[in-house]
Amino acid sequence: MSQRAANRRVRLLGAALALALALALARAGWIQVVRASSLARLADAQQTQTIPVPAPRGTIFDRNNVELAANEDSITISADPKLVKSPASEARQTAAVLGLDEQAKVDLLGALSDRSKGFVYVARQAPLAKADKLKRLKLAGFDYTVEPKRIYPQGVLAAQTIGFAGVDNRGLTGIELAYDKSLTGRAGNKTVVRDPAGRVIDTQSTSYEKPGADLTLTIDSAIQLYVQQVLAQTLKSSQARSASAVVLDPRSGEVLAMATAPTYNANSAATTSQELQRNRVITDAYEPGSTFKLVTVAGALSEGVVTPQTSFTLPYSIWIGGKTIHDSHPRGTERLTVSQILTQSSNVGAIKISQLLGTEKLARWIERFGFGKATGIDFPGESKGIVLPQDQWYGSAVGTIPIGQGIAVTPIQLAAAYAAIANKGVWVQPNLVARIGEEPAPVAKRRRVVTAAVAKQLMTMLSNVVDEGTGIEAEIPNYSVAGKTGTAEKPDPRTGGYSPYKYVASFVGAVPASNPRLVILVTVDEPKTAIWGGSVAAPAFKQIALDCLRYLEIPPDRPS
Repeated sequence: MSQRAANRRVRLLGAALALALALALARAGWIQVVRASSLARLADAQQTQTIPVPAPRGTIFDRNNVELAANEDSITISADPKLVKSPASEARQTAAVLGLDEQAKVDLLGALSDRSKGFVYVARQAPLAKADKLKRLKLAGFDYTVEPKRIYPQGVLAAQTIGFAGVDNRGLTGIELAYDKSLTGRAGNKTVVRDPAGRVIDTQSTSYEKPGADLTLTIDSAIQLYVQQVLAQTLKSSQARSASAVVLDPRSGEVLAMATAPTYNANSAATTSQELQRNRVITDAYEPGSTFKLVTVAGALSEGVVTPQTSFTLPYSIWIGGKTIHDSHPRGTERLTVSQILTQSSNVGAIKISQLLGTEKLARWIERFGFGKATGIDFPGESKGIVLPQDQWYGSAVGTIPIGQGIAVTPIQLAAAYAAIANKGVWVQPNLVARIGEEPAPVAKRRRVVTAAVAKQLMTMLSNVVDEGTGIEAEIPNYSVAGKTGTAEKPDPRTGGYSPYKYVASFVGAVPASNPRLVILVTVDEPKTAIWGGSVAAPAFKQIALDCLRYLEIPPDRPS
């Protein structure tokens, strides 16, 4: 090759290099000047991330500051798909550590592969040990945030009343749902800076969360435990379908205990059927049977159509509205006073009293006692029961409603009605929450149902029920008890009538009768060993009352 040709090639190579350098400089200038702002934003977005910081949920206490619902630390694992190096590998390793099933593994792989997002959840409220094991793998783009997890330290205690919160720490049932707004705090967030591998190297800013307000309930854990133990024993001994009980302070309307058996552990709510989660005391209506005769007698006394000494000649059965209604046990024709009718729980006698009162006035007294509408207790899903309008009381309804059939009530409605009689005629709205944070709960509503004089007459008659009538199994040594038994046939939806072998047995009473401190109602659904409220529910009432009287150190009012 000639020297001239070689020089030409060197010049061409130099020109090419000069052109390349010029293009590179131009490109660098364009990036630094024209694209600088947008690229800086992109780099910042790749390196910084805003992560939510959940607020702890308020604690729920009983009246003595025993924790019923609290929080414990768990780890929420999240990831930035833009920083994940190998979605398949990281999904596989994560699934192995956390024990995910195949479908969850597929869902996780899809989330980690979606690079249009900068934040996805990998696992909510993971156990600390598993989260720590995963963290040691140093997976790119993964982040670990401490998050409060809802726990229930007492397990089965008052589970249907407290309810539970879901994985997002929002109330789903019970008190957790009713007071979710108060219990839920305000979430915060933190902005973190990551290195190219996705590891957090700095926290730029943090806005701190606001914890939820604590709740203090009227429930007493000791009394609640007594009630649940007695219900479990009653369920077993009677072979019943279910049993429920409520303990009220008639003076304040405070619920000291409320339970349904069988129950469940609130920590396992996600795997528990809705059937077990229901608080039957508030949500379920049933036909009360003879416990409802109190309303019939109260109305007749208040209207002045009878006195406790008014007497009636009563056959064993009565034909009314095309149906024969008879007393629970065969007997001859007798003459009984109003007091004796209630004491012996005579169906025929209660119907005779109702006929003097009249259906229009009885309907008004049913409404006055609060049946057919919710009590307004601070609990979600309260049933208002079933009460036919008076103009629909056709056929046998005029005979069955006065004795507690053909009408449906909730246990809390009936307990509140008896509490009104125990409270000298003043009805007090039942309530479950005493304080929200440091503020007292709203004052319970009150209204007079009957006069103090009528309430006193009714308490005397209810005391006779226990002393010498159908409620004798509820007698408590050294204490006076006023109460009423109930045995109600259950409707049979298949026939439109009543089942010949399914009953609800119940007892509701106040103790001490001379100065009532407690009203206790027990219902037993479909008992099999016996059907009568006096033999199934009254003994349960007695045991609950004994436990409560001793625990609260209430002195006897009828010492031997």
